[in-house]
Amino acid sequence: MLHAEGLKSILIFLVAAGIIVPLLHRLRLGTVLGFLIIGLALGPFGLGLLVDQFPWIQYITLDDPARAEPLAELGIVFLLFLLGMELSMQRLWQLRRYVLGVGAIQVVVSILAIGTLIRWSGLPPPTGLILGMCFALSSTAIVMQLLIDQHRSAAPVGRISLSILLFQDLMVVPVLFTIGILEARSAGGHSFIDLVKPFGQALAAVVLIMVIGKYVITPLMRSAARTGSRELIMAISLVIVVGISAATGASGLSVALGAFLAGLLLSDSEYRHQIEVDLDPFKGLLLGIFFVTVGMLIDLKVVWQHVGWVLLALVALIAVKALILYGAARLFGVSRPQAAEVALLLAQGGEFAFIVIGLARGKGLLQPDIATSAIAVAGLSMMLTPVLAIAARRLGEYLEPLDHDHQTPEAEVAELRDHVIIGGFGRVGQTVARVLDSENVPWVALDTHGAVVSEHREKGRMVYFGDSSRRELLERAGAKRARAFVVTLSSAEHTERMVAEILKLRPKASVLARARDAEHAARLMRLGCHGAIPETVEASLQLAGRLLEALDFPEDVADRRITEIRMTEVEGLRKVSKKRKK
Repeated sequence: MLHAEGLKSILIFLVAAGIIVPLLHRLRLGTVLGFLIIGLALGPFGLGLLVDQFPWIQYITLDDPARAEPLAELGIVFLLFLLGMELSMQRLWQLRRYVLGVGAIQVVVSILAIGTLIRWSGLPPPTGLILGMCFALSSTAIVMQLLIDQHRSAAPVGRISLSILLFQDLMVVPVLFTIGILEARSAGGHSFIDLVKPFGQALAAVVLIMVIGKYVITPLMRSAARTGSRELIMAISLVIVVGISAATGASGLSVALGAFLAGLLLSDSEYRHQIEVDLDPFKGLLLGIFFVTVGMLIDLKVVWQHVGWVLLALVALIAVKALILYGAARLFGVSRPQAAEVALLLAQGGEFAFIVIGLARGKGLLQPDIATSAIAVAGLSMMLTPVLAIAARRLGEYLEPLDHDHQTPEAEVAELRDHVIIGGFGRVGQTVARVLDSENVPWVALDTHGAVVSEHREKGRMVYFGDSSRRELLERAGAKRARAFVVTLSSAEHTERMVAEILKLRPKASVLARARDAEHAARLMRLGCHGAIPETVEASLQLAGRLLEALDFPEDVADRRITEIRMTEVEGLRKVSKKRKK
């Protein structure tokens, strides 16, 4: 790329990344969709079509997607490498139910369903199988980048999506193996051993990678760290990720899977946080190049010529994959909101479709016009992914209450007396519950996060789904018989609403609440809250207590000083609330 034409492409991309994408992001189109639109607009099938009429346009267009492919593939490698470092072998084993269960069913059923529909449309037999295998796989790069942008890659939806995408990556070898069989049948060549050989190579490569990782990579990283050189640590990290990716690519597996395995090997390393910080900006830019190249591959002329069939195929692809993903997820116990969100999120085609379609076309297994239309469908489905992600999240939020409507606290708490009702069961609420458990005090918790509720319901805890600021839900939780209320909601507005509803039901109730700051605490005290603890005040008091201990103050002296300051803060809040009441 280091010549005039290549430098022009890099300059256009950097201008797009630094100016155009932020403008599109402000319009809430998202970074991924922004890069896809830029590739479509500035590519050979966008403004590039006008070069003959307006020669000056060539200076602002990207005319060769193949030139950017090495950097684009490097972006996918870094993405999978960083995702691998966020996991560990133990966590991956915990996800086996989704990897080998949901992932396997989704891929197999999708191939059969999509292949059958294509065959029914009248296309020749190999076409249905090839395109079924292409479209059964989703876009790891786009989906995981969207989840990372939303800070949800570690959430249940993120873990389930990653599990399915991992199995899809493992399917690269069988897909290429099948293409080889189809080519051999059409050409009448290749022995059975030649066809089976890639499987043996792939298995041997994975085993070799894990052995080398266990006995070589960790000591190598430690020796590099002893030098104190960040450059050397980064150089060793790049050698590991590129070397393992090259090994998996040479053995017939995808380089993305190799990058993921490299990340897994470094997931327990004490240097992984530094590596993540150093690589993350490069990963984002290189992935941007990948998304631009995807947009450049969409031929608007072909789409327009076959617009009816392309749109029909696009809708059918999303609908069929979403239904299959939803059914597979529900079969393995995934809740309705999470299953629906995962189904829409992974309903697109993937980047691997471009490779397989190009390979099949080159071997004469796909007709040129069918191959071009299939690439258009795959590219358009990937461009729709950010929109599908928004729809998926809203659908999950809509289904969340419906998924827990059978869980009502009314029957289970009917016998409870003098219990504590906890509004919000995040970290603070769970800590309060542990303290109450240690003293055998009964409690009931309410929360609006379905995953949190399901997790604690499975453990037999009295946690229920619902908005704890609603009066009817408080009544069902036994508010009139409760001894005390603890409000730990993150939203200041919902906290005040819950406190107000509690005091309408029980004017003299003992209500303790978490406040965002001193001003919020004062408002809660004016409402009638028995005690409001500002997060900032309590955190600073704990920090000051640790500081006194570090300065060799006796523990009892430090505790006494902190207690005195805490009482002063609480008394100050009471005075402020009384003054404002007057």
